[in-house]
Amino acid sequence: MKITTDRLFIRRFRPEDWQDIYEYLSDEEVVRYLPYEAYTSDRAREAAIKRAEQDFFYAVCLKENGKVIGELLFKKMEFDTWELGYVFNPRYKGKGLAFESAKAFLDHAFRELGARRIVAMCNPNNERSWKLMERLSMRREGLLVKNIYFKTDESGEPIWLDTLEYGILKDEWCGNPQPEKQ
Repeated sequence: MKITTDRLFIRRFRPEDWQDIYEYLSDEEVVRYLPYEAYTSDRAREAAIKRAEQDFFYAVCLKENGKVIGELLFKKMEFDTWELGYVFNPRYKGKGLAFESAKAFLDHAFRELGARRIVAMCNPNNERSWKLMERLSMRREGLLVKNIYFKTDESGEPIWLDTLEYGILKDEWCGNPQPEKQ
């Protein structure tokens, strides 16, 4: 599978993508809302191999040079529902590339993969993430209060976090004009 847009293509990961993965996942700000710490170069090498083997991680690449600038997670859940996740290199923020890739992937998922519903989640403090979901015409469906933790405090107690949930149905996506870059 390869999805293309005006400026990007989306493909499966390859082990040789590790340096591009390291470039963005070694950044503390990028992993701030993710369930892991900043990557070392060794961890990035391992992650590239693992992502290449998994069928739910996709590399978002610039058409002009093939550089991996981010990733999409697209995982099947129950009842023809899929979960969308994304992480992007901050060097490319503000250019609409996350929107462009996510929009293309949602369209592909609804029209080609038979998705009935797509959901996405983020920390309420991650404004860039929930604004992207809203630009994609996803509906805010709920706020889960202190439902998850990724880290613990110095005494080993969980640091509980809230989660915003968003969703969109196939008939909403396919029945309405597609969102334009904003």
